Amino acid sequence: MTEAASEGIVFDPDCPSRPILDQIADKWSMMAMAVLVEPTRFNELKRRLRGITQRVLTQTLRRLERNGMIRRTVLPTSPVGVVYSLTPLGESLRVPFAHLQTWTVEHSEQIQRCQREYDEAQGAVSKV
Repeated sequence: MTEAASEGIVFDPDCPSRPILDQIADKWSMMAMAVLVEPTRFNELKRRLRGITQRVLTQTLRRLERNGMIRRTVLPTSPVGVVYSLTPLGESLRVPFAHLQTWTVEHSEQIQRCQREYDEAQGAVSKV
C-alpha cells in the first residue's frame, strides 16, 4: 500500500478515483457489464436487466461508454441497430466483478438474516 493510500487520501472528495468508483460500483453498471459477455443490443440488455427503465439503462450505458468500459457500435441495418460490448478496460473488471458477485451470492442469506435481526431490534427500541 502506498503512503498516500494508507493516509486515506483516496477518500478525499477531490480524488479522481471517487467518481469512477461511484460509476463502476453502481448496481446497474455492474449488472450491465455482467450481461455483456458478448455484443448485445439495447433491448436485449433491457430484457435481461429486469426492473431497469429505458432512461436509466441509457444513462448507465452512456456513462460506461464515456469511462471507456463499453463500446457502442451502430449497425448498418434498417432500422439502425446498436450493439454494446465490453472494451479491454471493461473486460479487466470481469474477474473482480465475478468475485464480488460470488461473495454476494454466498453471503446473501447471512446479510438478509442480519437485516431482519437489525430491523426487529429497531422495532423493539421504537416501541419502548
